[in-house]
Parts: sequence; C-alpha cells; structure tokens
Amino acid sequence: MSNEPNAPGTSPRTPRPGTQKSSGAVTKKGDRGAKEKTATALPPVGEEEPKNPEEYQCTGILEIDFTELCTRSGYRDFPKVVTRPRPTFVPSASMSEKPTQDDQQLSASCSLNSLESKYSFYRPTIQVELEQEDKAVKEIYIRGWKVEDRILGIFSKCLPSLSQLQAINLWNVGLTDETLTTFITLLPLCSSTLRKVSLEGNPLPEQSYHKLVALESTIFHLSLRNNNIDDRGAQLLGQALSTLHSCNRTLVSLNLAFNHIGDQGAGYIADGLRLNRSLLWLSLSHNRIQDKGALKLAEVLRPFELTHTEVVERRRLLLVKGSQERLHSPSTSRHVDSKMDREKSQMVGISSVASVDKQEKMQTMKTPKGLSKKKKPGEVIKKEEKSGSGQSPTQGTPKKEDTTKFSKGKATIPEQKMSKVKGMKIGSKEKHSSLLESELVGEATEMVNPLLEPVEHHDGKVFMPGNKVLLHLNLFRNRITEVGLDGFLTAVQYQVQVSKPKASSKGPMGLLSLSLAKNCFDPQCPAYTMIQELMLPRDPVKAKLREEEATAFPT
Repeated sequence: MSNEPNAPGTSPRTPRPGTQKSSGAVTKKGDRGAKEKTATALPPVGEEEPKNPEEYQCTGILEIDFTELCTRSGYRDFPKVVTRPRPTFVPSASMSEKPTQDDQQLSASCSLNSLESKYSFYRPTIQVELEQEDKAVKEIYIRGWKVEDRILGIFSKCLPSLSQLQAINLWNVGLTDETLTTFITLLPLCSSTLRKVSLEGNPLPEQSYHKLVALESTIFHLSLRNNNIDDRGAQLLGQALSTLHSCNRTLVSLNLAFNHIGDQGAGYIADGLRLNRSLLWLSLSHNRIQDKGALKLAEVLRPFELTHTEVVERRRLLLVKGSQERLHSPSTSRHVDSKMDREKSQMVGISSVASVDKQEKMQTMKTPKGLSKKKKPGEVIKKEEKSGSGQSPTQGTPKKEDTTKFSKGKATIPEQKMSKVKGMKIGSKEKHSSLLESELVGEATEMVNPLLEPVEHHDGKVFMPGNKVLLHLNLFRNRITEVGLDGFLTAVQYQVQVSKPKASSKGPMGLLSLSLAKNCFDPQCPAYTMIQELMLPRDPVKAKLREEEATAFPT
C-alpha cells in the first residue's frame, strides 16, 4: 500500500467495519453499546429514586413527618403545618382618616410577591396548637379545604406518633360517608389521650354520624354543629346513645346545635336518654323542636313508665342477677369449701404420716448406730411446711378463688386505672381534666344497668326514676311554647325535690343548667320565671357569679 494522498476524483478511504476513529482512539462496537446501556440505566443528575412511604419511621413531629410522607407519596402541592395563631386585638382605624400620599405610592408599587403573601392566608393549612411545656401537638384544626383519602392515609401514618394529641377539629372539609368511615378507622390508631372530635359544617347524605358513638368508641366530646342533621340522623344518634340491649358509656358531651331536628328527632334523642347514664352535656339549640318534642325530653327527666319490652328485659336481668348471687353467696361457697377442705385434709394427713415413716427408716439406715437420732413426727411436718412440699391444698384454694374473683369481677378496673395514673405526669389543667374524664369512664363501665334501678309500682305499671345524670340541657332558640314549658317545670320541681347537689359529690346530682331562652313564649310568664328561680341556686356558674357580686358590692 502506498502512503500517497488520494488522487483527484477518487473517494476517500473508509475505515474497516467494526472500528471507529474518535480523537485518536479506536473503540469497538460492543464497547460502545455497553457504555450506552450503562448511561441509560443511571438516573439523571439531580434526580433521586422515589422512596417508599411505608419504610419511613415517624419522629413524632407533625410538620416533619407530614412533609416527608407527602413527598414520598408523590404528593407535591400539599398543605403546610403551621402553628395556630392566637387571637389578638388590633385597633381599627377611623373611617374619617384619609390615606397619605406615601401610602398611595406604596400601594401602587405593590409587587406580585406581596400579593402572593397577602393571599397566602387562604391557602390550605393544617393548624396545630402546641403544649406550652414540651411543644407537643395538642390539637389539630383543618378549616375550609377538602380532605381527601390520600390525606387521611398520610394521617393514619403520622398521627399515631403524636403522644399528646387531644382533639381533632374538621370544619367544612367536604367529608363524605366514605371518608368519614376512613376517618373513624383512623381514630383508634391515635393516642389514648384523644378525647375530642369536632366535625362541623360537613353535611352527609346518609347522615352516618352515629358511627362516632359506637360501643367501642373512645370519644368523650363530640360536636356535630351545622351538619343539616334531621329526624333520621337524630334517630340513628338516639339509638347509638342507648337501646334495650346496648348503651354508649364513654360519650360525655354531645353538641347538635344549628341542625334541622324536629319533634320526632327530639323524641328519638329522648329515647336514647332513657337508659343512658354517661352523657352529661347535651345541646339542641337552634333547631326546630316544638312542644311535642319538648315534652318527650322533659318526660325523661322525671319518673317515666317502662314499656312492655323494658319490663320483660328487667325481669330477665333480675333473674340472672338472682342466680349469680345465689351461686356466689357466702353461705353456699363456705359450705362447699368446708366440705372440700375436710376431704383434702384427710388425704393430706394420710400422706404426711406415710412420708414420716419413710423418712425415719431412711435416716436410721444411713446414719451410724451411735449417732442416729430419732426425730419426732411433729418436727418432720414443720420442716415440710417450711420447705413448701407439705403445704395443704386448703391454703392454696382461697388464692385461686381470689384470682378468679378479681379477673371476673369489677376489681380489675381500679387496678388498671391506678396503673395508668402512675404512668401519667399531671402538669397542666388539661391533663388533670383528662384524668378526671378517665375516672368518669371507669365509673361508667362499672355502673349498674338502669333497668335494675329501684322502681315504683302504680296501678299495675312500673315507673323508673328519671335520668338524673344529665347535668346540662340547652334548648336555646327553638319553637317551644308555654305547653312544653310546663313539662320542664314539672321535671325541674321533681329533680329539685329528690336531688341535692351540694349535699354530696358522689352519685347523680340531677339537672344543673337548663337553657330555654329565645323560644315562643313570653320571658315574663310564670312558668319560665319559676324555672329560673329553681335553677338559679343549682347552676354552679350563676351561683359563683352571685357570690362574686355579693362580695364586690356588699349591701
């Protein structure tokens, strides 16, 4: 081959197939394909592989956990967690003041960034209220934006790590019956300190709010204001409060204000109060209750007649209670125990004598003749008692009965309560109130079935004492006239006669506060004036105000 350049008119030489000239280096086709594969396999610079949210371990700080879980789930435009602003007083400017020239120039030169910051108030946020001591999340507020299933899914991962969460408030968040069910399944995962749930401004087509008052619910305070709850929803809530065979024993306060509950719905709520002995505070203000519903509510507060089914259930409960008392009565158990003790003591005596003879023979055979010392039978028995081998079964029998008695009886509740109290540090009023509420729930679980309360018989009918557990009833701004007012006057007179709240703090105290203002009657009518006079010394808030006024302005 010649090294001369190509002649004119001839084509330049091409390299041999399989090789390529690149800046003085020769690479093979296979190497180039491998490099291209490795280049496409590596992620681009600046991008990370998506992380699995299930592998994330929550830290207990809601802002960090919520942001990280949203990022791992591919949720980019998610709400921010901010501290709830405290209300502050800002003096309003006078309308007569005119803006200065500097203010006009400043408003004219308003930039896009300032406009965005101005309207950032309306962006979706998760507001939290923190504890003053350790800055832990105490309450969560979500207002004015729709909470979807993926947000609830993220909450199910990060909310259980909040050890001091006490309340969740959802106002106008577009809940549906499906998302409400998801939210209810989330509540048991949260901390045991969660006691308050507020779902206001969330009307549901099926009105399934009664699921929040189920038997296994741990909610103490429930607010369902402004949810368009009608008589159908009130029926479901009344059945959740109590039926003939079941009763909610955890709910302490229920707010049903600003709804559409009428006479029929008030009757359903009254039926739920017949056998409920845990609800202390009930608000039905700003509804559509008239005299018929008011009379049903007033009837529950005084002795009322049991229905036929309630009488039958009461007799069944009395039979069960009588059979249990006969079975566990001291005379019967003492007779059975003494008989078993005699039989077992005889068997123990025979076995102990046989063991003494065997031990004497073994001692005489092992020891030398001059050093053998005969032991008395009493000494052998004492030694066996000390070693525990000869313990009589009569000593172990009461212990076994005690354990079964504590495991099946009510004594386990105080033990569990004390164990929880030892692990708590009461450093604030909220924790102290939660402790008192837990004691109320413990007492509620130990309460006797209301059908077993003492009853009265008149004309072949059975009358049960009214509900004296309810302390506060609010019927402000309904449609009650003087007819319904007379029913409440009779109920208040009865409760004042039979219950004395200042005598002792234990036991039911009866109604302490009754709000009937802004209804369809004259505030100066005799029935309303008498109710006010009877309830004034019973209301602790008004009584305290009167005492303060008396001390501040003595006569």
